[in-house]
Amino acid sequence: MNAVETYNLWMEKLPDGDPMKEELAGIAGNEAEITDRFYQEIVFGTAGLRGICGAGTNRMNEKTVGRATQGIANYIKKSGEDPAKGVVFAYDCRYNSKEFSELAAEILAANGIKVYLFPSLRPTPELSFAIRKLGALSGINMTASHNPKEYNGYKVYWSDGAQISGAVSDGMLKEIQALDLFDEFPRITLEEAIEKGLVTMLGEQMDREYYDYVKSMKQRPDEMLDKTVRVVYTPLNGAGSIPYRVLSEELGYTNFMIVPEQKDPDPEFTTVGYPNPEDPKGFELAEKLGKEVGAEVLIATDPDSDRMAVEIPDGKGGYTPLNGNQTGAMLIAYMAESKKDTGRLPKKAAMIKSIVTGDFGRKICESYGIKVYEALTGFKNICGVIPRAEKEGYTYFYGYEESIGSAPGEPVRDKDGICAGMLIMEMAAYYKKKGMTLGDALKEMYEKYGWYAEDQVSVVLKGKEGADRIGRIMDKFRAGKPQSFGRFKVKKIRDYLHGYEDIPASNVLIFDLGDGTWFAMRPSGTEPKIKFYYYAVSDNEETSKERVASIRREVDSMIEQIK
Repeated sequence: MNAVETYNLWMEKLPDGDPMKEELAGIAGNEAEITDRFYQEIVFGTAGLRGICGAGTNRMNEKTVGRATQGIANYIKKSGEDPAKGVVFAYDCRYNSKEFSELAAEILAANGIKVYLFPSLRPTPELSFAIRKLGALSGINMTASHNPKEYNGYKVYWSDGAQISGAVSDGMLKEIQALDLFDEFPRITLEEAIEKGLVTMLGEQMDREYYDYVKSMKQRPDEMLDKTVRVVYTPLNGAGSIPYRVLSEELGYTNFMIVPEQKDPDPEFTTVGYPNPEDPKGFELAEKLGKEVGAEVLIATDPDSDRMAVEIPDGKGGYTPLNGNQTGAMLIAYMAESKKDTGRLPKKAAMIKSIVTGDFGRKICESYGIKVYEALTGFKNICGVIPRAEKEGYTYFYGYEESIGSAPGEPVRDKDGICAGMLIMEMAAYYKKKGMTLGDALKEMYEKYGWYAEDQVSVVLKGKEGADRIGRIMDKFRAGKPQSFGRFKVKKIRDYLHGYEDIPASNVLIFDLGDGTWFAMRPSGTEPKIKFYYYAVSDNEETSKERVASIRREVDSMIEQIK
């Protein structure tokens, strides 16, 4: 069926009075809107679902969430695993997050599957931690991470605490696709499920265990830290507010301040609009407060607190952002040196990064004898390498990717913006004690390891037409096999479409231009955009930045010609 036919089917099957039917009636005759809502079924992709909330097959709603949940229930029941191990649920501050969580919990419970449910919003890393702590079979988080307010998501985890991938993901997808959106799925009320022992509410005890884990990640003793360092933090109205306040107080930071307008949950994200800490606009209020109090570091997390970003003083009365490559490299250097000084650096340590993450962190790891593994983008892939590294005799040290994601400790198998933020605070306190700023420390690292420069460009192309153009852009670069970009000759092309060496298949192209200069391109798995990553290194900052800018101009010119 085409989009209009599917729309008409929904109008026929939805009962009168259903809010979704009323919503769809309001777009009658609007072909563009109908096409966008019904041209495809929302994709069970990067570890789950993510999309705009609303009525339609390409939307997050009770039908799409219900079908996904029943499909997962069917997979669990056929897996041979014990359903009593349970599925842990968490959710963020977004519209429908709590409602979708309870809907999914009620469906799983009606299928005889144990459920653990938090009574209010919790950060994504605590969910990953709880899955492993409870020995649960799976986990589900209702969150759209850093997407705009119109979005929500359904992120699925397996027993290792990492987002699903491989055979598990494929098996769940198969079960979901076998169902119709209008099938009737079993469901019991939350109250009945609790009475029957099928749902257990989690709370302060799990919070405390997660907080204690984060505190155990402290790298240096108090006498080496100046905990008067002035820190401004914003949770962007999300789940990080309480954990940061509790942990900063328990760890003894006396000048920790939280942006008051963004302290409490707000599904509208009224003061920020687009709650992405990777976007400097997300720091507007943090910068304002930082200037008032003389903050030495600004920290922000996204609504589910898995991603964490940093800004530092620019020496001109303002602040400048650190990108994910810089933040990751600084944490690698700080943790490696701290562990080395105290004899805690494993003899065979392993760091894992994504294939589109720069080489600054790799260079630092090599200087400490830390083995570097690579994985596809996304922490389901990064943390998915941990079992392989352990099998090869290595101890997990750190994992990260350029999109401000860090996993500093093995107990959490996903991005952990809580733990990473506490380590940034500690690092700032350490350098303050030495009479240095974070900016001073970063400059020392560049002088020691090389001046690494990078740029990232996201071209947003929405809807079916946008998706088609993204496909044409990838096809043009892949089929054309360009031999040069301006003065830069292509030394090697890595095409991951059918897998590359030990990396599984993915729609990614990497062009190696020699001397540490390269760029990558890939469609996003969670948003309507195509991303480009540019990297260069030299013995001085100016040359590195010029190389990055030059390559970007050449690639931008090629993209403009692909309509």
